[in-house]
Amino acid sequence: MPLSPFSLLIALGAVLGHLYLFRRLVWNLTSRRGPRIVAALVLGFMTLVLIARRYLQRTLPEAPGDVVELVSYSWMGVALCLVLGLAGVDLGRAVVALGRRLRPAVTAPSEPSVDVERRRFLSQATAGGALALGGGLAGYGSWRAFTAPEVTEVVVRIPKLPRSLDGFSIVQLTDLHVGPFIQRRFMDELVRRANALKPDLVAITGDMVDGTVPRLGGFVAALGNLHARYGSFFVTGNHDYSSGAEDWVAHLGSLGIPSLRNRHVRIGDAGGTFDLVGVDDWHGGRRLGQKGYDLDLALTGRDPERAAVLLAHQPANFKVAAERGVDLQISGHTHGGQLFPMTALIGLSWEHSAGHYRHGDSHIYVSRGCGFWGPPMRLGSPPELVKLVLTS
Repeated sequence: MPLSPFSLLIALGAVLGHLYLFRRLVWNLTSRRGPRIVAALVLGFMTLVLIARRYLQRTLPEAPGDVVELVSYSWMGVALCLVLGLAGVDLGRAVVALGRRLRPAVTAPSEPSVDVERRRFLSQATAGGALALGGGLAGYGSWRAFTAPEVTEVVVRIPKLPRSLDGFSIVQLTDLHVGPFIQRRFMDELVRRANALKPDLVAITGDMVDGTVPRLGGFVAALGNLHARYGSFFVTGNHDYSSGAEDWVAHLGSLGIPSLRNRHVRIGDAGGTFDLVGVDDWHGGRRLGQKGYDLDLALTGRDPERAAVLLAHQPANFKVAAERGVDLQISGHTHGGQLFPMTALIGLSWEHSAGHYRHGDSHIYVSRGCGFWGPPMRLGSPPELVKLVLTS
């Protein structure tokens, strides 16, 4: 299969990153041929594994595929942190050297040249500092990924919301990515924390899994313990499509969690209602030749005078949805970048990358997600559990 632009970016980063690690941690620190050859073979092998990881996961049986995912993504995170640590040290040294060059020249006795052993010692010291910094980043990022997500509470004003539903709360679970890393213990704790927020409704906005129902169904079954007055609802994400969307929709149905696949339902009681609208993933269906996002179908038959809340995995098409009468769109997908430097670059890809935005009287909230994808780390974008409180 042809590589996507994102896969090509990862492949380029893997090649350049490993070349940088080899130069800084091997070539500059030892002149011995044996260690250099061994290091080159190991780093070259890991480069190939990172580039071919998706192909290997598709073609290998599930158990070996899980091993490839665990090893490749764990090393990807560690290697990234090592590169960041080394780059930080090198940048600091460059700034110091530049400062020395810019200082006024002072007549002084010429200093003796630095001997080879001293240079090697300095290289080893800076490499050791970079390794410590990179290791610290990796440890913190891993801890942050697996600890409880932050609770973000946002009040959203919807003028068309009936007064009887003022204060209606929606807890959003998104981008769980249940798989080799995230399993039942993580899910049980997440469900416990979601229930503690006492939601009126739970919205599960896609990328729930990275794997099949037979393999992960027992972990996802924890979602059956969610408690909300008006229930829990699911919409598909791109990873759910590649994991077998139809099977997962059926599995969630067996847990009492209906899926909104380009349709809407009415939420409320005799005192007042609003429409909860759900759409399939923006890209997932098209990539696999299946039906996907269809806002027109989802809105068919609804009264535009009623308030509408849209569940959509990706923060795409928001302005169109707003102009079609959607008062609030709840999305995820971006992870807020998840790892530096993507946290600083994600805004180049998405106009609404993380947080609360408005277009006219309509709102969108884009969650950073509860779990993670790829490297089991979060740096600069902590996971979050979102509680949206609707008010008229």
